[in-house]
Amino acid sequence: MFTHMMVGTNDVARARGFYDAALGALGIGAGFDAGTRVYYRSAQGAFGVGLPADGAPASAANGGTIGFAAPDKAAVDAFHAAGLAQGGTCEGAPGKRANAPGNAYGAYLRDPDGNKICAFCQLPADA
Repeated sequence: MFTHMMVGTNDVARARGFYDAALGALGIGAGFDAGTRVYYRSAQGAFGVGLPADGAPASAANGGTIGFAAPDKAAVDAFHAAGLAQGGTCEGAPGKRANAPGNAYGAYLRDPDGNKICAFCQLPADA
């Protein structure tokens, strides 16, 4: 459905450190440096973080969340730990999510600029 998603940052190097660590824990390769932006690619599309094109300061969306697919519970846990280690803040510790479909397991972070992201996987039915 989506070709790409983009969030703003006020510090591209700091954002790259955060996303290289958090997304790397999900098996997504290091970001591609495009000067004022960094892009992460997968077969499903691309995610980018960069300075706003209008030159105004970046700000986080109120109510916005970007979710990343995780292969398993260990990757969700690693995503959360890596994001915290790189200056992110916890918006929901790793765990089962009763309000999500299936047997969902996820974790939520805010990046250093306040953008809200999460990683989710589906646990086996007996987990």
